[in-house]
Amino acid sequence: MDPLMLSSIIALGFLGLVFGSGLAFAAKKFAVVIDPKVEQIIGALSGANCGACGQPGCAAYAEAVATGQAPPNKCTPGGKDTVDKIAVIMGLSGVASEEPRLAVVHCQGGRQEAKERFQYQGVMDCRAALLVSNGSKACRYGCLGYGSCALACPFDAITMNDNGLPVIDEEKCTGCNVCVVTCPRSILSLIPRSQKVYLACRSLDRAKAVKEICSVGCWACKICVSPKVSPSGAIIMEGNLPEIKDVYAMELYNAVDKCPAKCYVIRGERPVLEAAVDENAAVAQNQ
Repeated sequence: MDPLMLSSIIALGFLGLVFGSGLAFAAKKFAVVIDPKVEQIIGALSGANCGACGQPGCAAYAEAVATGQAPPNKCTPGGKDTVDKIAVIMGLSGVASEEPRLAVVHCQGGRQEAKERFQYQGVMDCRAALLVSNGSKACRYGCLGYGSCALACPFDAITMNDNGLPVIDEEKCTGCNVCVVTCPRSILSLIPRSQKVYLACRSLDRAKAVKEICSVGCWACKICVSPKVSPSGAIIMEGNLPEIKDVYAMELYNAVDKCPAKCYVIRGERPVLEAAVDENAAVAQNQ
């Protein structure tokens, strides 16, 4: 073998040995020790990286839980099963999961009910549309209808209907909060799954302004907060918009019946009140 080639091979081998040893030493010297609990917690999480826990992702939340900086019951998509798994990993007992929540849409003003100020021609994204004269919809609080929330939902729980409004699939919705933070007009929010009545309007305008642009917008008429409709104060006025203070009050169904603009929405079937049951029983007995 040529002496020059042999010396080159030896030199390269020596350099490889030196650099390899240096890398091995550096890897050992500066290695980041990962708490095995972090990896176990990551495995127990939903993996949605939705941020509902208040952390930028599942890995960050797992580390926060492992170091005691966050409670173990903040993974909304994971639900009770995830809370139980994390509790076992952390050696905790008696950890209660938070009440499950789901997203709802606080707007019923679709293409048929709400007026448009102009025809928008641009990127089909609510955030982009809002940059053009604050959106095409005449109601400055209403849903723009371009489906940014549906595209952002990591669980495919939102679809856009023919009227240009988002529809929530309650079986798929995990309450992850992604759609809420995506909507530029704050049309969506999370409510407890046990809450059956909510207000489907965000408008803060007065009655005349609302009636001119939307047939289902809140007029701020204050009927729903009157003592006859809400005797316990379950609904109060905050500016020009009612606010539900007691989400479980049965008198919320009074507001559903009395609201002239039909702004209140019932999720699922309306419960049969005891008074109505007793009245029906009395009628049946007298027949």
